[in-house]
Amino acid sequence: MQRIGLIAGNGQFPLIFARAARDLGYCLVAVAHRGETDSALEAEVDELTWIQVGELGRLIEVFRRAGVKEAVFVGGIRKEGLLDHFAPDDRGLAFLSRLPHFGDDVLLRGLAEELEGEGIRVLPSTLFLDSLLTPAGELTDIQPAAEQWEDIRLGLRVAKAIGEWDIGQTVVVKNRIVLAVEAIEGTDATIARAGRRGAVVVKVSKPQQDLRFDLPAVGPRTIDVCARAGVVALALEAGKTLMLEKDRLIAAANAAGIAVVGVVP
Repeated sequence: MQRIGLIAGNGQFPLIFARAARDLGYCLVAVAHRGETDSALEAEVDELTWIQVGELGRLIEVFRRAGVKEAVFVGGIRKEGLLDHFAPDDRGLAFLSRLPHFGDDVLLRGLAEELEGEGIRVLPSTLFLDSLLTPAGELTDIQPAAEQWEDIRLGLRVAKAIGEWDIGQTVVVKNRIVLAVEAIEGTDATIARAGRRGAVVVKVSKPQQDLRFDLPAVGPRTIDVCARAGVVALALEAGKTLMLEKDRLIAAANAAGIAVVGVVP
């Protein structure tokens, strides 16, 4: 069986990826992060090793010992996690000392270079799962009103601008006023913090997005957060945003009266 290394972060995406890979007959050697990765992953992979966030040397050693030549980064690491349970080993500290700053893009590209320097090729996280990428067009029975489309267009411009600075991927807009931009707190907290009745949420990839990792993702939980915050429309960048549990997401949005659209900036 062909082996793939799975570097697992948080959320449902590692579980979805693992099931798809196993269905196709791949052997999965996973490295999971304490305090981040769902323990249910253990039942979905052939081998699993738990590490602390930052244990780069141990991660590489696990893959080398298992004969892994290809790997994927699936699921994110909460920025708060870098503060709460960050415990780099010697290899991790040496890696961090060479970085100009600790932005997501710099960290992830640097990690990919470290792995590829060890003969481990980093593959796209959407391997086997292109069907999860958001299609263009109106995806729910409910459609955005004309004034909400104005907010969406403004949100797209602002979201791409903050993405260029590696700040976040999500903005909340109402009446052409930006209510919030995503930073360290993550998408759900941004929506909850800024939610106003009639607001729209826009989520995009960064202009410099490396499609191998850190793709923006939403799921049914995102719809729940939007509903509680009074959001009426969710706009996702088509082809570059993952829709996890898409059928459940769309059904939840229809039930909550929230328009979901795939847009091309």
